[in-house]
Amino acid sequence: MFKIGPHLSTSRGYTNMGRDALKISATTFQFFSRNPRGSKMKKLDEEDIKGLIDLVRENNFGPLLAHAPYTLNPCSSTESVREFANLVMAEDLERLRYFENTYYNLHPGSHTGLGIDAAIEIISAQLNLVLREDQETLVLLETMSGKGTEVGSKFEEIGRIIKGVNLKEKVGVCLDTCHVHEAGYDIVGNLDGVLEEFDKLYAIHLNDSKNDREAHKDRHEVIGNGKIGLEAIERIINHEKLRDLPFYLETPQDLEGHKKETELLRSLRK
Repeated sequence: MFKIGPHLSTSRGYTNMGRDALKISATTFQFFSRNPRGSKMKKLDEEDIKGLIDLVRENNFGPLLAHAPYTLNPCSSTESVREFANLVMAEDLERLRYFENTYYNLHPGSHTGLGIDAAIEIISAQLNLVLREDQETLVLLETMSGKGTEVGSKFEEIGRIIKGVNLKEKVGVCLDTCHVHEAGYDIVGNLDGVLEEFDKLYAIHLNDSKNDREAHKDRHEVIGNGKIGLEAIERIINHEKLRDLPFYLETPQDLEGHKKETELLRSLRK
């Protein structure tokens, strides 16, 4: 079954997120674990969470993806920012114990002057502090576009972070199609070659890109309207190494727009 869905808002509650997904025939979705540009976390409502769990079970949803806030930077050169990241990750993973079948997606961060090597060591160390043997949620490191001092725009950097993690079975990778395109990987002309470099891939952020390859800007576009294009998107969703993974849309669309995208993508599945 094609597991695909958009990024949804938690403003109306967890159960309503599931209902919104069903309205557009989505079979999974992504949501922010807390305020994406702050630190506040939605108050825990176990009944609301249970309602979502029941809905997910009844409709055979794929894994739900909780996205860490953009303010999280585990490899910052500022100690207080690193401490905040550690606190947020620990709190989010503890909250996700109430859910079932979830992934936790995070940006590796920006080294802000420390350098790539030091940043990679710090990110691994941060993950070693928060990961627990008994946790069920899988933590996914997202591939990045390479703007500024971002870590994770090269697959090798993601691999080195995971190599430094003790509980390797608790971590994986989320490939963002816009990000890897803008990082310089040729997913349009050489998808097979790009995927040969990948390991521990568990999820796809399916986005078109406003920019040409290697732009390093991170500008998402509606499916089929960008520089990746619909033909390449079709190859991605049907590729033997990707087709059974969950796909999450982060395109600049409202719910109705995501419905149209979902219908389009389903029509392209082979």
